[in-house]
Order: sequence, then C-alpha cells, then structure tokens
Amino acid sequence: MTTVMSFSHPEDDNPVHSYAYLTHYSLFIGEECNFKFKLRVGRLIKVVGIHEIWQDELLKQQHHQAIMPPPIRRAGTAHRTNNHCRVLLPAVSPFITFVVIVATVWLYMLSSYSPPSSILSLPPSSKRYPLRASSTMEKSPTSSIRQDEVFDRTYDNCIVGSGLSGSTIAQQYAALNQTCLVIEKRSHIGGNCYDYIDDETTIRVSLYGAHLFHTNSERVWEYVHRFGEWVNYEHRVLGKVEGKYVPIPVNIDTVNALFDLNIQNEEEMNEWLAKEQVKFSDSNGNVREAQNSEEVALARVGPRLYELIFHPYTLKQWDKEPSDLGPEVLSRIPVRNNRDGRYFSDNYQALPKEGYTSIIQNMLDSPLITVVTDTDYFRVKDRIRCRRLYYTGPIDAYFNHLGWPKLEYRSLSFERAVQHNTQYFQPAAVVNHPQRRDHESGQEVDYTRIVEYKHFLNQTSDHTVYFIERSTDEGEPYYPVPNAKNKELYKRYQEMARKEEGVRFVGRLANYKYFNMDEAILNALEVVDEDTGRIEKDVNR
Repeated sequence: MTTVMSFSHPEDDNPVHSYAYLTHYSLFIGEECNFKFKLRVGRLIKVVGIHEIWQDELLKQQHHQAIMPPPIRRAGTAHRTNNHCRVLLPAVSPFITFVVIVATVWLYMLSSYSPPSSILSLPPSSKRYPLRASSTMEKSPTSSIRQDEVFDRTYDNCIVGSGLSGSTIAQQYAALNQTCLVIEKRSHIGGNCYDYIDDETTIRVSLYGAHLFHTNSERVWEYVHRFGEWVNYEHRVLGKVEGKYVPIPVNIDTVNALFDLNIQNEEEMNEWLAKEQVKFSDSNGNVREAQNSEEVALARVGPRLYELIFHPYTLKQWDKEPSDLGPEVLSRIPVRNNRDGRYFSDNYQALPKEGYTSIIQNMLDSPLITVVTDTDYFRVKDRIRCRRLYYTGPIDAYFNHLGWPKLEYRSLSFERAVQHNTQYFQPAAVVNHPQRRDHESGQEVDYTRIVEYKHFLNQTSDHTVYFIERSTDEGEPYYPVPNAKNKELYKRYQEMARKEEGVRFVGRLANYKYFNMDEAILNALEVVDEDTGRIEKDVNR
C-alpha cells in the first residue's frame, strides 16, 4: 500500500505520530473499522519496536500479492472478511506475529473506551484521503506524520507533482524496485485530472474541468488499463450558434444548420469548403502555409464560419486576437467533410469507470512510493535527499530565483450550478458558447462552455449539476499562450533547464506545451525509458 501523508507540525501529539506508523507500515485496516482500534494498533507497532523490521519485510515482499490489499476504489470502503476488519501481516518471525495478533485482539476488546481528547482532534477517516469529496472541496489531508519521518530517508527518485506525468514516472520506477517520493502541493493527488462525487447530486464531477481520454497509442491504452476499468465513450460537443445547437467540430450538419443548406455527402462538402477557403500567398505569388491562428481558420473554413465560431470563441478563450496566436492553437481543431459528430477520431476513446482519481491512486499504490500532499517543493527542497529529481511543475517557477519574466498561461474559473428534480440541463455533456451575446435574449455571454457531468457514462441522479467555465488570466495554469514573446522566453528557461544536473523537466507545465492526457503519459513513459536505457517505442505514436 502506498504511504500517503499530509504533514503536521513537529510539535503534534504522539497519538498522531502513532497513527502514522499504522499507515506507513502498511498494516491494512479498512476505513470502516473502528478508528480507536487503529490508533491502538499503531501504538502497538511503535511500542513493540518492530516498525523498522516491518518496513524491511514489506519492501522485500513488494511483489508478493498475498500481503497486499486490493486497490482502494473509494475512500470509506474497507476490505472485510466475515464482517471483521482485515489485518494483513508481513511474514516476520512467528513470535513477533503471535505477539502482534494477541495484542491486537486485546486492544480491539478495549476499543469501546473513549480515546483521549488529543486523538479526537484528528480529522475523520472520510476526510483523510477522499475519493468522494464535498462540492465545497474542503482540504483533504491524509494521515499526519512528522516531517523528519520523510526527509530523513534517501530516495532513488523524487517526483514533484502527482498528476499523470509524475504518477506515471513513480509507478514505472516502483516497478523497477526503486523508491520514490512524490511531493504534491495540493491537498489531493491527480493534478488537474482530480475528480470526486458531488455530495448534493451524487454525480462524479471534475474539479478542474472535463477530461476526455483518447489515444492512438497502443502502449498508452494498454498501460492505463492496468489501473482500473475503462468504459468506451465517444465524446460529442455541441455549440450554441445563432440560437441553434450545432455539432463541433464543424461537419456537414453544422454547415447545413447554420446556412440552411442541404449538403448530402463528402464530395458536396469539399466543394462548399473549397469555395469558402482563403488562400495565402507569399511575395512571389506562391501559396504559403498559415502564419497564425486566424490564417489557419480562414484557410480551412473561410470567413463566414470563422466569424460565427472561431473568431469569437478564440477571443473568449485567449483574450487575444487569433492573428496574435501561433497557428497551433486552431490547428488542433478538426474540420470534417462528413457527418462524424465525434469530437475525437482516435482509435481508443474511454472514461475510467471509477474516475481518474481512482486510476491515479492505483498507479501510486506501492510500498516503494511515498506521497506527501499539501507540501510546496520549494519550501522543502533543501531537505530532500534523492538520486534523481523529476519536476513536473511550471518551469518558470523552478527558476523563479533568476528574476526573469513569468511565462503566460490562460486559466479557467468554474461556477457550479444545480437543478433539482431535473433530468438534464442541456442536450450534451459539453456545450460551447462562442458568441458574445445570446441570440434570443441579447444578453452578454461571457463564458466559453458549460459542462454537465451527468451525461458522462449516463450517471443517474434525480438532480443535475453543471459547471459554467470562463477563461481568465488568474488561477491555475492550464494553457500555455503560444505567441512569439512566450516562445522566446521559454527557450531561455529551456537552456537553463539543460544545465540542471540530476533534474528532468517532464510534462506540459515543465515543457510549456499543451499535452493531451495520452501524450503526457507517453512522454513520461519515454522519459523513464531514456533514463533507464529501456527501449520500448510506440509504433502508433
């Protein structure tokens, strides 16, 4: 079982310290089991003095499935046998095992007594490491432990960030029998993929916006299936344009609805697009490639669709004219010459049945991986002892001491809304709102899209919850702003990164590059391949 901790201050009471032993040495007792019983067993391990033996034995038996509990799919769910708490003991000497079992039974009989008040100050078990979190997103500390318990050790690898990139790296090294310390600034694992069950509606939602998994990589597809069950899901998006719901990306049905046409097939669609598209030429009259996102859109769909959809949406999303953004921004959005209404066309498309948080928790589920949350790497970096460092945070934050300008990001804000006794609020999981004003009411529309999570995997509830998304400059970094100024500044940071010995910069924030989820995973896998000399290339990349 992974060690997961949230730091407390060194002056915390000993009962908290004892409980940390219980968690750290992987004595698995389900969350539903008596909490007072857990505390007493934790004290027992400490008092008997076998905690170091316990750790050594667990590390030796890391691949022995008999001592490992099944993955925890939801906080608050205990593994039970015959309606009793299951306690898994490593194969230490028979005498020690006998002492622990006898004392454990004795302590369980005493568990009806009230614990000291200092123990009652601990957060309830459901708050220590929830996969099911409240809609208000209270802090979710895990167990408490003194900082010197973590930083007195030397690790093979330290990973900053527990998102897809960091979790993949940690999992890969644990599989190679190497120890890993994962440092997470937030109060939860999973990075921007973190999801939870909304208390009011019992619908699984994402804290940082919808995440749709799609890939053409067989290696990534096989990899993610090791950590949970996936359900096939083909994402479809609608845009509300001129008061009509039309498919996004643009396809035959989009054009027919907006311009009152009757295009029937690919040939007719190609003819229509050819008449609309704008050609760009160099000084010699030769056709040239698009230089910015405005030219990309005009060259693909022409001025009418550009002004209805691409131009206003880009202004909302980036607060910049498309002509001031690199061509890669709008190059990512496909244009279809058929009736394919899917947002992605990848071979593999799915959603995790139990959510992304569960997948990432299972990735980190190893006795060789220690995760600390609520911990800023830059506040503890001088205390960390590791042979290699993998940094997945913003590259400009790593070099903040240089005093250079910060790289520019766009962020998102989310406004939560609930409708009770309602099947659905809108006709699709995601509805984009490119236009500045509503066609019917004339009211200003300052948001970019609305996400209604109930549509994902056909979740059931008497109510529905949706999130109104707005693009902003403030908040968590989501999207690198690809213009000439930022590209040049990133090159300077990149040059400094190359000079950092023993440090690898991995992931979208560290590379100032937008990654899809599969790209983040594949990038992390290939970084470990390179650093370990392993050769496993993906032919379908």
